[in-house]
Amino acid sequence: MSVVELKEIGQGILLITMQDRENKNTFSPELMLGLVGAFAHIEANPGYRVAVLTGYDTYFASGGTKQGLHDIRQGRSKFSDTNLYSLALECKIPVISAMQGHGIGGGFVFGMFADFVVLSRESIYTTNFMKYGFTPGMGATYIIARKFGVSLGHEMLMSARSYRGEDLSRRGVPFPVLPRAEVLPFALELAADLADKPRTSLVMLKDHLVGQMRQELPAVIERELAMHDVTFSQPEVRERIERSAVSETEWNEQFHHVAQSDQTLPRRSEHDRGAL
Repeated sequence: MSVVELKEIGQGILLITMQDRENKNTFSPELMLGLVGAFAHIEANPGYRVAVLTGYDTYFASGGTKQGLHDIRQGRSKFSDTNLYSLALECKIPVISAMQGHGIGGGFVFGMFADFVVLSRESIYTTNFMKYGFTPGMGATYIIARKFGVSLGHEMLMSARSYRGEDLSRRGVPFPVLPRAEVLPFALELAADLADKPRTSLVMLKDHLVGQMRQELPAVIERELAMHDVTFSQPEVRERIERSAVSETEWNEQFHHVAQSDQTLPRRSEHDRGAL
């Protein structure tokens, strides 16, 4: 089974399902390759009018692997080496993030670059980069405040807190926040409304609506990379990453243990220790 499944749902709608069960939808090489391939497939097929991006079970996208963080810290890679962050933004057609499960760090940011976002009441969402002492990447410093507003966006980025979808709903986020079982059906209904429109009109309108974001993002990425050069070099960052989990298996297993009870801010969940 592919870790990224593509399925045409109705006329002109492509459903992209991330399902790397072994790695809990962290950004494994297989998942990253599958996502890049999925959006290349969209680019090559002019019959599509809208794409819906979702995860499996209780996971949407769980961010970077522990090994990936070590590679960045040691200068062997940069988050920009594989351009996941702007796949949805650069996609010609509208993209809906049906975030039925947890969105952690870069995985959460990845979903935010979609044109439409649907959150789950039960799920955990966090930009937990600063939990490990390094500054956010993946375009987080741009898209989070843009989507959530300056006050809440800066709180999310700087505090590295975890938020349940229902908590974000109470904070007035401008997205539908639904029971998990209703997230994908809602997204597919919205997709059907969009797919009813002429593709050329959809593409032109998206170009107009996100054109400024496409122009501004590269400079933001360069600034984030420059901050990484400084913040990843701190000994404290290495120690924080090491303390988070002693093995890649334990790093992934952390995602099994999210508390099921409904609690409100500023609760800290086990997802505060998750991947980025």
